[in-house]
This record gives sequence, C-alpha cells and structure tokens, in this order.
Amino acid sequence: MSAQVFDPRICELGEGAFWHPERAQPFWFDILGRRLLSRQDGAELEWRFDEMVSAAGWIDRDHLLIASETALIRFDLRDGRQERLVALEADRPGNRSNDGRADPFGGFWLGTMARDAKAGKGAIYRYLEGELRLLRGNMSIPNAICFSPDGRRAYFADTAAQTVWSQDLDERGWPRTEARVFLDLAGTDQFPDGAVTDEQGRFWNARWGSGSVACHAPDGSLLRRLTLPASQPSCPAFAGPDLSQLIVTSAAEGRHGPEDGRTWLLDPGTRGRPEPRVKA
Repeated sequence: MSAQVFDPRICELGEGAFWHPERAQPFWFDILGRRLLSRQDGAELEWRFDEMVSAAGWIDRDHLLIASETALIRFDLRDGRQERLVALEADRPGNRSNDGRADPFGGFWLGTMARDAKAGKGAIYRYLEGELRLLRGNMSIPNAICFSPDGRRAYFADTAAQTVWSQDLDERGWPRTEARVFLDLAGTDQFPDGAVTDEQGRFWNARWGSGSVACHAPDGSLLRRLTLPASQPSCPAFAGPDLSQLIVTSAAEGRHGPEDGRTWLLDPGTRGRPEPRVKA
C-alpha cells in the first residue's frame, strides 16, 4: 500500500501522534497551530489551546496528560477542562515542549527546546506520579522518544545532531547506564524526528526532510524505508483496532507543497503495541 491521506488538515508542525487504546482513537498535535487533533467515526475533531502543545499520553478513558509550553496538563476530553500538574522550565521562558511518549512503567518522557531551536537549550525529562526529573540536558531538538517492548531500553534523538541514542533502564524505568549511540546519521541527508517501536522491538523513525520513515532492527541495521509525499514527516504511531497501521504526522512549516502538513497512513507490515497508561 502506498501512502494515503489519513487526515487532510494541514498542520504547520504536526507532532505527538498516538493511539488511545481505551477509546480506539488517534490523537496528534499541530504545535505551531496550538491544536490537538483527532478523528472519530469519520468526523474531524479539534481542541484549541492558549499556548503551544506538543505531546500526550493517556491517563484514563477521558483524560490525557499533555505537554504544553509551560506545564504538564491533565486535560479532560469531555469538556476541555485543564489542570496544571507541574510547571515545565519556568526559568526558561524561551523554551517549549517538543516530542514525548509514555513509557511501559507509567512514566512520561518529554523533550524541550528553544522556540528558535538554538543549540543546547533543550532537555529531556521524565514525569512519574507527580515528580518531574531532568534526565539529560544540552539538547537542541529532542525527538524519537520511545521504548523497547520490555521497557528496559529507551531511545531518543537530537535532530540537529543527526544522532539517535539508546539507554538501558532499571526495573522502575529510570536510566541505569550512560546513553550510547544507536544511529549516527551525521553527514547524511537523514534527520531523525519522532519514532515508535513495534511488537518485535524494531525502531520506526520519521526522517525530517527526506519524506520517509525508516525501520531499524534493535541492533541499528536498516531493514526498510517507507516513503510518503510530504517532505517533512515528523512522528509515527501504530494505530487501528489491531495496531497494524502506521499514521505519520508531517509539517508545512517552511514548505509550500500541497501534501506537506497532512497526516498520512502507511502499511508497515507489522503490528505495534498499545500505548501504556500514564501514572499521573
């Protein structure tokens, strides 16, 4: 199956795609448009915010944990109510959240970056049961946050550095070793953006600027590459009743092609895993 349009709405900067397993419903963000988007029974859904929002995990059927510019928010899908759970980088007003994903232990990892993408101004954090802890600083554009099926390995990238790292985790999901390079793409035309793993632990990575999603084995070897018409794919997520489809957000930011910014549907030939619940 070639790439098909999953949702025609144009996102200036699509990000944060995930499938809510209890609602059987996809969600994703338009960061620069300050929107949370979804589809249900063929209908287009949208929630607007007063600040940029970028990533989410599910707390229960009706509540999401959402990363905004300034906080982690408990968001009620039924009426749009917001509850600020913890401030995010209150000492860095020039920053915003970026990529994020729930881990299998109930934590939520998220990256931050400067709004102007200035080098080294971002970081990666983990939120678990009310505590927000810094995991790694000196990041420029943190992305590709995802986890092995057993939860004992985390992946993350710095798009600007063209590098993806892996890091071993302990029995509670906290880093137990130094991160090591998983993919070194420096000097190529490949810029790692959002990522997700499948049921076999393979790493599916949107490649910003190249119009593709690359699949790597757990040892880093390239297995296959799927192409789509949008030149700036940004975040993949397994979706559908059996998690056998791959939805991929993209961005129109800085581009003028008619396909840039749409959300796409690909056939990965494998299945994903349900997104874990966030312990908020």
